[in-house]
Amino acid sequence: MGSGVCRCNNCLIYESRVPSMNPICKMSRKSQPNSNTPSQSTKVAPPAIETRLTLNVEEFKVDPANLPSLTWQRKLNCDDISLSEFNLKLKEMVSMAPLGFRLWRYLQEEKAKGKDAIFINPFMKRVYSSCQGVPIGGMGAGSIGRSFKGEFLRWQIFPRICEDKPVLADQFSIFVTRPNGEKYSTVLCPRTPNDSSASGIGSWDWNLGGQNSTYHALYPRAWTVYDGEPDPALRIVCRQISPFIPHNYKESSLPTAVFTFTLHNLGKTSADVTLVFTLANSAGGDSGISGHHFNSKFRTEDGVHGVLLHHMTGKELPSVTFAVAAEENDAVHISECPFFVISGDSQGITAKDMWDEVKKPLYPRKGRGKVCVYPTLPNPHLWDHTGRYTKFYGTMGHAAAKIAHDAIQDHTQWESQIEEWQKTIIEDKRLPEWYPITLFNELYYLNAGGTIWTDGLPPVQRRLSTIEKKFSIDRSSSDVKRSADPTHSDDTAVLILERMGSVLEELQTPASVNAAFGTNLLQKGEENVGQFLYLEGIEYHMCNTYDVHFYASFALTMLFPKLELSIQRDFAAAVMMHDPGKRMLLEDGMSATRNVVGALPHDIGMDDPWFEVNYYCLYNTDRWKDLNPKFVLQVYRDFVATGDKKFAEAVWPSVYMAMAFMEQFDKDGDGMIENEGFPDQTYDVWSVSGVSAYCGGLWLAALQAASALAREVGDKGSEDYFWFKFQKAKEVYQKLWNGSYFNYDNSGSAVSSSIQADQLAGQWYARACGLLPIVDEEKAKTALETVFNFNVMKVKDGRRGAVNGMRPNGEPDSSSLQSREIWSGVTYAVAAAMIQEDMADTGFKTAAGVYETVWSENGFGYAFQTPEGWNTEGRYRALGYMRPLAIWAMQWALNPPKIPKQEMKPELEADSLSRQHAGFQTVARFLKLPKEKDARSVFQVLFDYTCKRMTG
Repeated sequence: MGSGVCRCNNCLIYESRVPSMNPICKMSRKSQPNSNTPSQSTKVAPPAIETRLTLNVEEFKVDPANLPSLTWQRKLNCDDISLSEFNLKLKEMVSMAPLGFRLWRYLQEEKAKGKDAIFINPFMKRVYSSCQGVPIGGMGAGSIGRSFKGEFLRWQIFPRICEDKPVLADQFSIFVTRPNGEKYSTVLCPRTPNDSSASGIGSWDWNLGGQNSTYHALYPRAWTVYDGEPDPALRIVCRQISPFIPHNYKESSLPTAVFTFTLHNLGKTSADVTLVFTLANSAGGDSGISGHHFNSKFRTEDGVHGVLLHHMTGKELPSVTFAVAAEENDAVHISECPFFVISGDSQGITAKDMWDEVKKPLYPRKGRGKVCVYPTLPNPHLWDHTGRYTKFYGTMGHAAAKIAHDAIQDHTQWESQIEEWQKTIIEDKRLPEWYPITLFNELYYLNAGGTIWTDGLPPVQRRLSTIEKKFSIDRSSSDVKRSADPTHSDDTAVLILERMGSVLEELQTPASVNAAFGTNLLQKGEENVGQFLYLEGIEYHMCNTYDVHFYASFALTMLFPKLELSIQRDFAAAVMMHDPGKRMLLEDGMSATRNVVGALPHDIGMDDPWFEVNYYCLYNTDRWKDLNPKFVLQVYRDFVATGDKKFAEAVWPSVYMAMAFMEQFDKDGDGMIENEGFPDQTYDVWSVSGVSAYCGGLWLAALQAASALAREVGDKGSEDYFWFKFQKAKEVYQKLWNGSYFNYDNSGSAVSSSIQADQLAGQWYARACGLLPIVDEEKAKTALETVFNFNVMKVKDGRRGAVNGMRPNGEPDSSSLQSREIWSGVTYAVAAAMIQEDMADTGFKTAAGVYETVWSENGFGYAFQTPEGWNTEGRYRALGYMRPLAIWAMQWALNPPKIPKQEMKPELEADSLSRQHAGFQTVARFLKLPKEKDARSVFQVLFDYTCKRMTG
């Protein structure tokens, strides 16, 4: 076997005869990597699967493929759109220059060490397509994108690696012959490869115009209807199905997809039809030429057979096995070409040879049949963890063939469950037509957002020693039971202090493992469904970014609630964890502790998830004001959504600590936290000072949620104490009201009076959780009407979404990049808040701006890669982002679960809560952060000061 450049391709062929005026068959199949390397300078084409059919006259009638009544649609011949990225204003360039310089220097240092890893690399140029469609595969085991033109692209087989360019050898092709001599053949993709080789894929017939072909998408399915292409009398429907099934924790984890083909002969003569699928032994990028790949055939006793593609990945990445499979029966004949040469001087079947061979007439077989095409992507090694699907199929290479087999047998059941789930929403006549389409299609990110779904077991290589006195004060389930025991209802603070004391003993135990591993919080009888990770964005490499998950989490809560609880347990464990390891901050070049007890980490990590949290290093997020309140709110929301009392009891100590940690940010003791004059929340380049509408509202809602959760776990003392603090802080928050909306903050700065679209985030979550509103109903409606009239309608007549910040004069707040941006996820969240305040029409009009920008035919080509945001001209920042999943918050608002409403409690006196106050303050003092020292050099200080003065 050679060790140089080669690509092994596989071909699977299906043949049958079906009459005219009738659908022919469903064709589907699975594919897995192959690794035969014929020679050093050879590219071996994808294996090919060929399907031959004959359409006879008047044999039987079957209704062709049925499509849902609502789908996202594009013609295959529509023009590509040049995607326009955002640009910085001069003022922003100057203000961000210190940060940019440190980021560039850090990247150079990491590159010199042989690393290229950081949470964001703005200097990397990426190749993006405006033709993205529904990606294939379940959740958390790799993803392959598919354009609406038929390309396989955006390969995400390995963590944090995204290969955007298409592999053009991966194609469906069709060959038609009629008795009157008419012949048609084409690759089913309106592209022409840049291949000058006489024997390469450029020699194939790339004849599809696409003018009569339409792509339909409703995640997790897609349909391509070839209406008279290439044969004017033939209608072909390709249906793509992935196992994304709400509340299904087995099939939804499978790395597989199904393609079925239904053919309808409208002609007066029968037609011989051959369907071919080719798949390169590649994981995207240049992996197809890395060498040592090989392919092998397989067959099962019940007629499923195909090709395994064994991909021997380079660059120290694990090997992968793909599978292409089909089911043979009396009506369906399948043949395989295990590999053929794309280009080079190797001996063997060339791409042209394969194509010419398929075009030869074969003796037709009568009947109709089904061939299922399933690219199956087993990828068992995720860091030191194994994928969820390995719990059912193991980690050996034969797992691919088993998954392929089961997908062929079970995909009709998947579809029936998917249709049942989507039907009620699609048929809801109250909804504008664009909404159900967008609601389902935004779910693409749970597949294509770099998702990882593990088996929930400890890593393969467990860490058996502490690092620099790394520790966790998380303890056993006995502590959980005690914290929930009514006889100890006032002792939460005492319990936590006891845990802190016992940490000293643990530090002497080298075998202890301290990580944000929430599975340790599972109680007896609770199912371990694994752990779930997804990136903040395709360009933003941080797993489970919590301030963003706050918006996106409604999708998981509604569709996969057990996974959502798993994520919350991980963060509950992280609150109890201390990691004194250092990381450099790009804000000022100083170092910060990786994770401190009591602070909710920004993310669960990237290089070593769960063990090294806080991969984000722009600012020290220990001082962020939104993370801890968002944790408390999400925990309570997930409890009321699931009714899981064991979950509430397990995470209650973490909730208490998260609240106690925030006490240090109430500088004046009025019960309300204050922002500290830097971007200390999710808007991380938009500074805020003093009491703010955004963080202050979140804190108010969190106080009420903590009180409600304390009641559920039987902690009466904490229930009353947090309610008392809520009443006290509420009086302070009301001072932000100016008669029309809540001011951005109370600092008196030039932008304090800005109209923030997200000002009622606390009110939105309180309502979503069934808590009492944090502001009067009339004020909430007036504020949201102001947001609609200014942030929404004053930009392109409402066709862009809600600008984050607007000035009272009707101009965008230009004090920062983010204040003048429109964030898709925030716009959805504002729309959800409007729906909850009985302003549904206004909410839909607000959210429609995102649809117009991202999904409409007159938009900017961002479909299936919804950006974090864009400016008023539609120029994007951060394609493929987590936050837009917040559209499911709108669905939550429209159809909320049955949540018991909270009742107003009588006012409490401080004297009656002295014991609870003393315990809470003691815990808060233990958790208080030390004062930060400025360790910057004189040059750094002068440079930063100069930039600040220039933009001040």
